Amino acid sequence: ANHRRISILLLVDKEPGLSVEDIADRVKGNFKTISQHTRVLVRAGLLNKKYQGRRVIHFLSPFGKKFVEFIKNFD
Repeated sequence: ANHRRISILLLVDKEPGLSVEDIADRVKGNFKTISQHTRVLVRAGLLNKKYQGRRVIHFLSPFGKKFVEFIKNFD
């Protein structure tokens, strides 16, 4: 897995409900790059997204929660 995607998963685990803009700010990444990473994570079934008007917020999926737990135990 890409280190940036792992950091996104760990961040969303700590702070559920973040938008792509919020995630990009916190991991100090480019908006377009972070947007692509979140898209891949959603397609992989690790993140879920929810629309709130024009804003899209992200949460860990049940599988994403298991994956994050694995990462934490592996570390």
